[in-house]
Amino acid sequence: MTLTELRYIVAVARERHFGRAANSCFVSQPTLSVAVKKLEDELGITLFERAAGEVTLTPIGDRVVEQAQRVLEEVQVIKQLAEQGKDPLAGPLKLGIIYTISPYLLPHLIPQMREIAPQMQILLEENYTGRLAEMLKQGEIDLAILAEPFHEPGIATRAIYDEPFVVATPKGHAWEKFEQIDSAQLADENVLLLSPGNCFRDHVLQTCPDLNRESLPAGSLQRTLQGSSLTTIRHMVAGGIGVTVLPVTSISAGDSSLLTIRPFAAPVPTRRVVLAWRRNFPRLGAVEAVQEAILNSDLPGVQFLEEEPAAA
Repeated sequence: MTLTELRYIVAVARERHFGRAANSCFVSQPTLSVAVKKLEDELGITLFERAAGEVTLTPIGDRVVEQAQRVLEEVQVIKQLAEQGKDPLAGPLKLGIIYTISPYLLPHLIPQMREIAPQMQILLEENYTGRLAEMLKQGEIDLAILAEPFHEPGIATRAIYDEPFVVATPKGHAWEKFEQIDSAQLADENVLLLSPGNCFRDHVLQTCPDLNRESLPAGSLQRTLQGSSLTTIRHMVAGGIGVTVLPVTSISAGDSSLLTIRPFAAPVPTRRVVLAWRRNFPRLGAVEAVQEAILNSDLPGVQFLEEEPAAA
């Protein structure tokens, strides 16, 4: 059984005529007829009922032709994959990104990707770091944009930029008089945090360990509240519920009417944003294209790291 024979029986089923099928396959009718008969003999079944001027499929022939069509379609997929291997910027790229980066990076990243790799379709997956790590290892995504710390066997990473944190308070808050905020001051305030499972929450707790309620001294007035997203938390802060810590890229011009933003005093807490991909991922050119797009993005307040080729 050969792919050529499968193409011939699909053509005969489509044309319902050996002559027209031969023409569509650019072979002579005897060549096609001999190949179809050879396949029938090999399978031990009759695929077509032949009559003067008319060819019909037998019931089993109908099922075999349907399967042959699937095989030919899968062969085409293999060819497409091979072409993508020759050109890493062709074909779709499944890109994962954590919730606290995606809304602020993607408006810059996607236009850059259209310039750098116009033939590459970006399929996006927003999720938590833990889930994206599993999807990366299982091949459900090709590449992920995450924040350190991130260490997984078989996964390569490349640091892209460092992003400082800032403090957000409601308008009229007493901290407006300060030029900078010391992280220790957070321990005396109601602080809004993302819900557990979000890596940015962990970053904030590392900045001010006293925000872990279990470690608060007796009589402390501080308490932590939770929000499902940074956008929700910003609105809660604007409503006067408390203060929060935000990544600098999440700050927009419209925030000035609702929030007061202050930088941290040194040492300024930051997070390091990285690309992560499977070490055996063959399209390193695609990784480098995303890396280039991020480095070309106009992200306010971040420190881009020295550009290096992505490597496994």
